[in-house]
Amino acid sequence: MVDISEQSHQAPPADGKYLYCIIRSAEPRSFGAIGIGGRGDPVHTVHYRDLAAVISTTPLVVYDPNRENVLAHERVNDTVLREFSVLPLGFGTLFRSDQDIIELMRRTYDTLHDALIRMEGKVEFGLKATWDMARVMAELENHAEIQRLKEQLQSSGAGQAYLSQLEFGRLIEGVVKQQAQTYVQQVMSGLRDVTEASHMNQTIGENMILNAAFLIHRADEARFVRAVEQIAAEYEGTLSFKLSGPWPPYNFARIRLQLEPDAGPHPEAEPDFT
Repeated sequence: MVDISEQSHQAPPADGKYLYCIIRSAEPRSFGAIGIGGRGDPVHTVHYRDLAAVISTTPLVVYDPNRENVLAHERVNDTVLREFSVLPLGFGTLFRSDQDIIELMRRTYDTLHDALIRMEGKVEFGLKATWDMARVMAELENHAEIQRLKEQLQSSGAGQAYLSQLEFGRLIEGVVKQQAQTYVQQVMSGLRDVTEASHMNQTIGENMILNAAFLIHRADEARFVRAVEQIAAEYEGTLSFKLSGPWPPYNFARIRLQLEPDAGPHPEAEPDFT
């Protein structure tokens, strides 16, 4: 993988190769002029044995992970996913030449091949669950321990009131967290039988309580979607769900290239699957 140094202002950067994903294919394939960078570079494969790297020519630059570039990267992987099981590369993976990529596949053939076997016929779905925090707080008004502390606050002196307020805040936080965990456990339990694996991602904002990725066999897609719909109906008015996919298995088979100390700017690397 290339360690890109600062580019000269006098000359345009040299061209290299952008690597999107690895697939199993012994036959050359083309996927259209959809390469990253906006030049309309064709996306195609280079091969080692029965492995194929999906690549396009691109300037050797550090790509900003902005919306346009990330969507271009994902668009290629989504296009390939229509026909193949894929091992997606992380955003911004660049090499100097086709031969460097072929050498990577040669060196790591067994690992890549085994990972593709594990991912054969599998895709990823994302599921987010949110609740209305204002509504949650209103419902907590009837919680017995919260009622007790409220009464204590109303009858206590200034010093004791301050301590009770601190305790009240900790109690509210704990009750909210516990309720969120209960909902998450119930949702995950309801989907366990229709998924191959799951991965919990960080939630965003106070209203999101679940941000999960699920590895699904293509044959089980319809069952999984129905299970999500049933859960959404069960929690209607309490939780809101957003389902996305199918995607390449980004959370289950993303390749991260770890350069060896003496590798220099060449792809002398081993893949780390997370």
